[in-house]
Amino acid sequence: MNSQAVSPEPRLTPDSFTVAGRTFTSRLLVGTGKYKDMDETRRAIEASGAEIVTIAVRRTNMGQEPGQPNILDVLPPDRYTILPNTAGCYDVKTAVRTCRLARELLDGHNLVKLEVLGDEKTLFPDVIATLQAAEELVADGFDVMVYTNDDPVMAKRLEEVGCCAVMPLAAPIGSGLGIRNRLNILTIVENAKVPILVDAGVGTASDAAVAMELGCDGVLMNTAIAAARDPVLMASAMRKAIEAGREAFLAGRMAPKRFASASSPLEGLFF
Repeated sequence: MNSQAVSPEPRLTPDSFTVAGRTFTSRLLVGTGKYKDMDETRRAIEASGAEIVTIAVRRTNMGQEPGQPNILDVLPPDRYTILPNTAGCYDVKTAVRTCRLARELLDGHNLVKLEVLGDEKTLFPDVIATLQAAEELVADGFDVMVYTNDDPVMAKRLEEVGCCAVMPLAAPIGSGLGIRNRLNILTIVENAKVPILVDAGVGTASDAAVAMELGCDGVLMNTAIAAARDPVLMASAMRKAIEAGREAFLAGRMAPKRFASASSPLEGLFF
């Protein structure tokens, strides 16, 4: 019998991030589109462990169509932080109006995700219009989490006008291509004083882990989960990937080397 004491497994310090004065333990944010039905939506989001759920106000009924199925019936605001978004908006006026409608529907809720698109094929943001809409919404009392491209200069400008979080794309929305420009994302993270969350382009769990290893505060995704063969299982995988990537970032990776280095030391060999 081995009488040697067994050391307990190390316990990680509870990890959280804060946006607009709200603190969250899950760094995975998820959308609600493209699922086959509301039951699958509910089950996948539960499996993801997400606390923030984003809803496209122009495409999903949040109460603006009485008598129709309401997404808030399966994703109640007392359980999830609802993040209304302006998906499908191509100009400042429409985006601002959409945010104001969401605030009315959610009884004064000010946290919104802003996106103003500039091209229907790529769904890349119109950064000039995005900046203008952000300035108007911040002045109107909104807490703005903003979708933008992976340009460090524009990311910093959006932070300076008062956005509470900046959300650079990894790749085009719904493409599943993963992070195409890691160095730009890293530069944005290094220069930011607000949370940085990768938004758009994630395809699988390893993409989410990479974003977290770069130091991002979180990742927002929809299609990568909803378009998977098994959305509920993929939601679970994404949850684990976010946690693993965050732990790897906190642990600090080894320095990469060009040549091999023996895993066991050479000093003190017996023969």
